[in-house]
Amino acid sequence: MNILQSTRQYEGWLASHTSVVKADLAYKHAQMKRAIFPFMRATFYRWVQLWNDHCNEIAVAPGVLGVGDLHVENFGTWRDAEGRLIWGVNDFDEACELPYTNDLVRLTTSVHLAIRDQHLKVRRREAAALILEGYAQTLSHGGRPFVLDEEHQFLRNIAHAELRDPVHFWGSMRKLPKFKGSLSKDQLAALELLLPQPATPFYVVARRAGLGSLGRVRLVAITSWRGGLVAREIKAFLPSAWNLQRSLYPEILAKAVRMPDPFVRIAGKWVVRRLAPDCSRIELTSLPKKRDEAHLLHAMGSETANIHLGTHEAVKAIRRDLDRRPASWLHDAAKRMSKALIEDWKTFEEHS
Repeated sequence: MNILQSTRQYEGWLASHTSVVKADLAYKHAQMKRAIFPFMRATFYRWVQLWNDHCNEIAVAPGVLGVGDLHVENFGTWRDAEGRLIWGVNDFDEACELPYTNDLVRLTTSVHLAIRDQHLKVRRREAAALILEGYAQTLSHGGRPFVLDEEHQFLRNIAHAELRDPVHFWGSMRKLPKFKGSLSKDQLAALELLLPQPATPFYVVARRAGLGSLGRVRLVAITSWRGGLVAREIKAFLPSAWNLQRSLYPEILAKAVRMPDPFVRIAGKWVVRRLAPDCSRIELTSLPKKRDEAHLLHAMGSETANIHLGTHEAVKAIRRDLDRRPASWLHDAAKRMSKALIEDWKTFEEHS
């Protein structure tokens, strides 16, 4: 099966499970053609097939409750129940049971491709070593959430970048197109679930965001509440492309070593969450010009370990497995996957 057939098959499956926003799907295809990094982000369904073809020797590894679609733009910030600013993985749409090696290879591959697209300046081999070092250290220490109060200055600098400014954020939200359809009962209930009480009138807009989830319905309720705007988003909740059977989103939220976002819920067929300037994904284009890429990649490896530590019974086996692998295994695997993805991208760009 090639990338064109794989895309048609996945999108056929998508349409059989949920309503598809065709304009967003067309936009997704355009972004997939634009560059290799967005192509990778948009095609986790293809990654699953390439993984089996190119990573057999590392696919036999201890299993964990993993992120699945892990990449360098799958990290962001949110506020915990104490109001503290937290940094970490902020999207678990593809959460599933997989070899621990998969999340690490996908994260490192995304770094390789981000370097290729000139979003990062670190050397590829160094990037793999930093991610693996952060992962192994945090795994050994039992995990630690990234609370951006007294520590992690470099992450605070990223979190407070210009594009996450409240004026810019709410200006962008006001420009979103009004939703013209009729809300179903379950959509309305999901939108109202996490809105502040007492309730105030709200309006609903359609939002286009992400890449892998483009094509799914994504709606946002916006209201003015006690002096300022608040927003709640719902996004169609589907099984992971890893197995097309189920998503383990709720399980990974409950078990990982992290400070959870109290405004993330699964409500029937919908993922519900709060949107705010400091509660969103961090894009590579929003990174400050002066940034410590080495610390950032080390932290991404550490946060991956925080997630995998939720499968506590696998930790000893993972550490033994890491000890027996050659030093370059992660770099080598990411290099193979990068090459396969680039070949797919060129085929998609030429023939779709």
